[in-house]
Amino acid sequence: MNWLAPSLYRAGSGLLMLLSASPAMAGTPVIHYNTGYVEEVSAPPAFDITDRLAVLAAVLAGLPDRVKVYPTENYFYFSFHHAGVKYAGNLRFDIADRDSGIVHFSYFRDHADSQRAETGFFAELGARDGVVLTKAGPLSYELAHRGKTVRFELNDLSAVRPPADALQTNESYIGPIFDESAIRFFLVFDNERKVFFYLLDETVPVADQFAVSEVSDRITIGARTGFAFYDDRFARRKILVGVSQRNTVANTYFDGPFDQLPDNFLKGDVLRDAILAESPDQAGEIDRFGNLSDGESRYLIAPYMHYKDTRELAVVADCASEEALPVYYSCFSGEGRARWQAKQKPTVKPAK
Repeated sequence: MNWLAPSLYRAGSGLLMLLSASPAMAGTPVIHYNTGYVEEVSAPPAFDITDRLAVLAAVLAGLPDRVKVYPTENYFYFSFHHAGVKYAGNLRFDIADRDSGIVHFSYFRDHADSQRAETGFFAELGARDGVVLTKAGPLSYELAHRGKTVRFELNDLSAVRPPADALQTNESYIGPIFDESAIRFFLVFDNERKVFFYLLDETVPVADQFAVSEVSDRITIGARTGFAFYDDRFARRKILVGVSQRNTVANTYFDGPFDQLPDNFLKGDVLRDAILAESPDQAGEIDRFGNLSDGESRYLIAPYMHYKDTRELAVVADCASEEALPVYYSCFSGEGRARWQAKQKPTVKPAK
């Protein structure tokens, strides 16, 4: 059983930053200026925030004719300010119903320490709403509304595979992940230990800089993302072992790859079979994507820690340094770490 049982997360919740429609290319950095921020925050409202179709029209109006959707659960993220308040949202091209002309549209007040209640708006939009979604290619969709048409190119990672020496013989490769943090992963399942791993994809340049942690020279932490990786002792790969709890609570880009599963690239029931191997109690409750029958929740795959302080990662390092194969790989799951901690001898203070 996944350590965050019950292993669910709310589908379509969205994240809280804008994924740029035109990312910077080499040689031309994007510079952000306070002047622009002040003017954006101070601008008078241009639409009724409760009018979903008006908000959609504004989102599309600011886009070029063609954009790329990077995250592998097919969310296109955006943010904007309205009446001095920041809103975040997304357009989701869900594999379940996008070919039926449905696009999922969501926006809500961005998380802030001063207010945690998210006032949100959600709609499943289609032709009946004057929103026309048309399939333009295997991973390409045109969205038309109020005279504006934008082609959304989904991220084609169908040819992406982990290096041969990155997998153990008892592991199954589930699929590639492009996280909204701009970090790529390989989702892998250990059929012997019945646990999932997120492996760092180093076949492409990694968009972060890493420093060795204070708890182990095998654990490195990203300066931008806060992602913590363990340098595997028995294979050439880095396993995601930690995500900052602060980012999880704030629902930022850096809350971990649990919400960017490789939907477009799953072969048959490979994900469903792995989930049922880990959690047999989910039999009859999930589809091949791990979605529950309520249509709102999805099985949570998050074996990594949610740390408040990087020193908490010591439990991973200590467990992995002491355990031998095959138990060693249990150290990278919550349940495995809990079992290891339970068998440690308690420290007995000497009597005064």
